[in-house]
Amino acid sequence: MAFIVRRLAFYIVAAWVALTVNFFIPRAMPGNAVEAIMAKFPNLQPSAFKALQAMLGVGHPGSLPSQYGRYLADVSRLDFGTDVSQYPASVSSVLGATIPWTLTLVGTATVIAFLVGTGFGIIAGWRHGGWLDRMLPGLMFLQAIPYFFLALILLELFAQRLHLFPVGQGYTGGLIPGWHWDFISSAIDHSLLPAFTIVITSIAGWMLQMRNVMVTTIGEDYVIAAQAKGLSSRRVIFTYAARNALLPQLQGFGLALGFVVSGAIVMEIVFAYPGIGLLLVNAVTSNDYPMMQAIFLVITFAVLLANMLVDIIIVFTDPRARSREATR
Repeated sequence: MAFIVRRLAFYIVAAWVALTVNFFIPRAMPGNAVEAIMAKFPNLQPSAFKALQAMLGVGHPGSLPSQYGRYLADVSRLDFGTDVSQYPASVSSVLGATIPWTLTLVGTATVIAFLVGTGFGIIAGWRHGGWLDRMLPGLMFLQAIPYFFLALILLELFAQRLHLFPVGQGYTGGLIPGWHWDFISSAIDHSLLPAFTIVITSIAGWMLQMRNVMVTTIGEDYVIAAQAKGLSSRRVIFTYAARNALLPQLQGFGLALGFVVSGAIVMEIVFAYPGIGLLLVNAVTSNDYPMMQAIFLVITFAVLLANMLVDIIIVFTDPRARSREATR
């Protein structure tokens, strides 16, 4: 319990630092979101300038501490201001419509790559030198290829030439998003190729890490003792070796899950996929400071939350971690 309290305090401080940095960075950047809106809507009267400053929170009404206090109060209500690119829509509504796309695509692809790569790594580590172990250099070659370059190749081959998959977008134009089969089937069809790209370019990393830890683990005394007792290979592999080798893998998986929210930025650009990565690029090019602030906060809090959950899981599943915490 003391460990959880200490880690919770650490993550609260880290979250406060992220909030503070996120407040000051846009104010130090060149450009002006209000001027961007005024240029986008030339019919607005000059009197609208101050109103837009107050609405977007990029002006200087009041002192910096008072702006900081209003900023923290707004964030606590999930009020990130008004979106510049899609004015007058709120940032929260735009994010709420975008995040599910990224979570569904990148999250599912990350989980699949982790499970398949970890499974292959267990087998390759237990039977190192076997056929699966010899396949690892070929899989590492796929990981070494920039995923956006591989995405372009797959897009040209399977979408443009063979017409097996849609060229891009998140769903067929003209469909109304909703819980009906036409939209769901179209969304699945449009997500298969980008998801496949993410999986085949990341599976080797999970496999290599798990394989290396398994090779080290199978030489431990408790694994050798389990084999000497005559236990079945399946029980030795999964109950003794893989169970302990999986703990370092979980830490990497926690980080990967945290960064799922950020999306695969270049991949979403290649496929014109309506995820948060593409939204971030559009926000940067449009000087959309409220949207940039909100996306950076979402990514930061997702990473912190994922790491905190992994820390708690490791402490409850690893007796060695519990003993280390008890001695502190």
